[in-house]
Amino acid sequence: MEKVTAIAIRAEKAKAYIELLKLKLTLAVVFSGVFGYCLAVDQISWWKIAVLTIASIFITGAANIINQIIEKESDKVMKRTAVRPLPTGRLSVREATIFAFLLFSIACYLYVQFFNIRTAALAVLSLLLYGFVYTPLKRKGQIAVFVGALPGAFPPMIGWVAATNHFGWAPGILFAIQFFWQFPHFWAIGWLAFDEYKKAGIQMMPGNGKTTETAFRIMIYTLFLIPVGWLPYLLGMTGINSALVAMIGGILFLAQTFHLMRTCTDKAALQMMFGSLLYLPIVQIVYLLDKV
Repeated sequence: MEKVTAIAIRAEKAKAYIELLKLKLTLAVVFSGVFGYCLAVDQISWWKIAVLTIASIFITGAANIINQIIEKESDKVMKRTAVRPLPTGRLSVREATIFAFLLFSIACYLYVQFFNIRTAALAVLSLLLYGFVYTPLKRKGQIAVFVGALPGAFPPMIGWVAATNHFGWAPGILFAIQFFWQFPHFWAIGWLAFDEYKKAGIQMMPGNGKTTETAFRIMIYTLFLIPVGWLPYLLGMTGINSALVAMIGGILFLAQTFHLMRTCTDKAALQMMFGSLLYLPIVQIVYLLDKV
């Protein structure tokens, strides 16, 4: 009986550690990183993609854990986050810190050993910005979204630099697409969770809450996606077909923001959030399929 109990306790601990990684968010980051790598190479190396995937999961997981350690108290206030391992006490801050350090160390080793120093430096910068700059700024106002959009846009650039070991216009364009995409995506989430964020003292929304002014600002950033989506084609990275698909996707996404401006409802914000979740992976996949 004691043996069964011990196994159950260890299983619960393991589950809590996995929850710290925020796997849904982490896998989205990994997908963008692998996209950048595959777009940059002429011939795909599957074992390198596997290593890049592991390293990306570990560095993103470490950043997510830092975020949760800092926001432990505010997470207790919000229904969506109150069940996380730290607010519920299933893991201690010390356990989470050790786990984050191990993930960070292994990720850095993998980046340096199998790719290059520049990739490791970008990954570390992303973690520092997300964990130690963006997270504390979430209580200061909407500036946090602008700062958070920087590490959020790094993954495709990290993938490109991992493949090529150099910066340039190409990874900069991939960065720009993901950078502008994040504003409508996160503001849609902020719209839906506005009351909970306000209760926790977190100010993420532009304007004065769920207003036409806020929806207008969301529309402006979504508008940037249409011209930016053409840049991979204009730089010779991809073909005309993917540029057209990106433009159509951007127009449809923009139409959702106009609907939000007209109605200012949670339903419209939810539709826009799902639209954002579809837009980015579809555009990235089409870029890969249309790679020159």
